[in-house]
Parts: sequence; structure tokens; C-alpha cells
Amino acid sequence: MTAANATRGRRAAWATLLVVLVLGAAALPVLLTGGQSAGRALDPADTSLNGGAALARLLEAHGVEVARVETPAAAVSAAGPYTLLLVTEASFLDRGTASRLAVAFGDRLVVGFVPYLDVLAPGVREDGQARTRSRSPRCVLPEAVRAGDVYTGGTSFTGPPGSTGCYPAGDGHTLVRYTTDGHTVTVLGDASFMTNLRLAEDGNAALALNLAGARPKLVWLAEPDDPAEAGAGTDEQTRSLGDLIPGGVKWAVLQLVVAVAVAALWRGRRLGPVVVERLPVVVRAAETVEGRGRLYRSRRARDRAALALRAAAADRLAPRLGLPATATAEEVAVAAAARTGRDPEPVLALLCGPPPGDDTALVTLAAHLDTLERQVRDS
Repeated sequence: MTAANATRGRRAAWATLLVVLVLGAAALPVLLTGGQSAGRALDPADTSLNGGAALARLLEAHGVEVARVETPAAAVSAAGPYTLLLVTEASFLDRGTASRLAVAFGDRLVVGFVPYLDVLAPGVREDGQARTRSRSPRCVLPEAVRAGDVYTGGTSFTGPPGSTGCYPAGDGHTLVRYTTDGHTVTVLGDASFMTNLRLAEDGNAALALNLAGARPKLVWLAEPDDPAEAGAGTDEQTRSLGDLIPGGVKWAVLQLVVAVAVAALWRGRRLGPVVVERLPVVVRAAETVEGRGRLYRSRRARDRAALALRAAAADRLAPRLGLPATATAEEVAVAAAARTGRDPEPVLALLCGPPPGDDTALVTLAAHLDTLERQVRDS
């Protein structure tokens, strides 16, 4: 084969690859969606993974009437003295419609990232984000105690005085219940435990049934087919420019980006081999550690030094104890105490206690951490 034929062959191969990638990008939407609609999240009539049909059927099997409504006005009309209004993150609300829902008859169950929480659950304050995972209730609320561990997280809250908090996360709780103006209001920071995908895990179904089935009738505010036509009361000012762009245009832009990237790789200049450059100075690891220690000492940063020592010890102990890398220091301390047969309280104080008061206490802390690691290693 001549050089000219080889060059033409390479060009043909690149052109073929470009066509295949463009066609693949065009078919990507169909492959991702399976040619069907992705469904509506937390909809009692939707059977997709993110829907809530399984919970709705479970509630009906236990004698609870599930009324699916698509607008806040319909929700207010359907609410009564013995009803429970379920508002999820799939609901379309503005401040005016949220205010109307807040004065409707019956109790309220607010689940997930719901806008205008200060209106729907006055007195509840958001503390921050919490990792969604299996959590234990650690409270006296009967509905949570009967359900046990639940896959929840999302947002943690601090309730008003007299409220009950369950499933702690950080300084707050992912479930808060309290009574105001004759309404029992329950707020949860994550709605995934109610979906068809997660309902069968842990005690998710039990908690969802206990909370959503507390009244004979559940008014479930679902996502409307068209918020504008359904009069869901969406704020026009909250709609971004991306919301006004049709979905097909977004996929066309994605295909164009893929095509431009492939063309750039095709026509771009090939990179040469990696050049290994000699370092001007080689610093030993021991000198780096000593220098950082002197910085901590000069600034009297015993708290940071102790935090670094404890975090490093917990990271080394976690795999030896069979714990994941995401395990907290408290979990590592409890597992280490169980492994070595020691009292959990001193081990918790060692890994999670207050910072040392002086340099001598810092040195003592480091020695105790070394002893703990050696005991875990030898046990």
C-alpha cells in the first residue's frame, strides 16, 4: 500500500468515526428515555421509578382515600377537617398559592425541597444539607418508631418550640412535626423514600404509610401536565431562560457540541510525548511534616493539629475495622471500642473530644491515638 493510499484510508476512518459519533449523539435521547416519557415525579398515578403509584395503592389497600389534584385551588377545595394535604417537591407553587394552602382545612405533610417552606411550615428553619442514607429515628414519634430505619436525608431542620424531631442529621433533624393553629404539620427533608424505587427499602413503606395514612383522606398535590394551563400559580419571575427553550433545541445543541469536539480532535495537532522535568529541589517527607508541625506550634493551633491527628487516625482505622471510607469518627470509635473490648466513652473522647489545652496534652493525645491503632491492629 502506498503512502497516498494510507493517508486516504486514515482520512476515511476519521470521517466514518465522526459520522458514527454524530449519529450516536442523535440517538442518545431515545436510548436514555427508552422512547417513552420519563414520568412525573411523586405522582400517585405514575408507575415510573420516580413516581408514587406504589404508595397510593398501598394507602388505598389500607382504607385511605387518595385524591389526586393538580392545582392548589383543587387541593383547597378537596381539603376538609379530617384530611391530610400532601405537598411534595413536584408541586408548583408561588407565595400566594402557598399561603392559601397554609390556611386550608386539615393537616399538612410537606416532603422534599418545597418552596416557601416559611409559609407552609412557619417556625421551621432549614439547617443545611444532609447526605441521603439509611438513618434511625432516635425519637419518640410513634410513626417513626414503628417504621425504624428509613432512607432519608436531603435537608435538616430545626423545629419551633414544642416540636418533635426524628432522624437526626448534623444539628437538626430530617423529620420535624409540630402543631400550629389546630393543624398538625410534618416536614421531611427528602422525598425519595416515597418513590416506587425506594419504597421497598428499609422501613420506607412503613413510614410513608404511617405519615400519609394518618387521616381517612389524603389530598395529594401532584405535578400538572401544564402548569400554565392548569393554573398552578407558578411565578413568572422564577422561570429562567432555560425553561423557555424547547427540549429538542437542547439536544440539538448537545449534538453540535459533540460534532465540534470531534472535529477539533480530528484536525487538532497531536500532542507529543510527556516530558519528564527534573525537580530543582527534593524535599524529604519528614522535613515537610516537621515544618507543618512547627507552623502549628508557632500559631498555637493545637485545635487544628488535634483535628488532623484524629482525622488521620480515623482514616487508618476505618479499613481495619471493615468500615467504609465515609464512616464518621463516632462510628469508627464505637467499632474500635467493640474490637478492643474497651469502654466506648474513652474511645469516643479520644477520637471526638475537645481540643487539647496545652502542648503536653497534644503529645499525650498523639500517644493515645498510636496506642489505639496498635490495639486494633493486634486484636
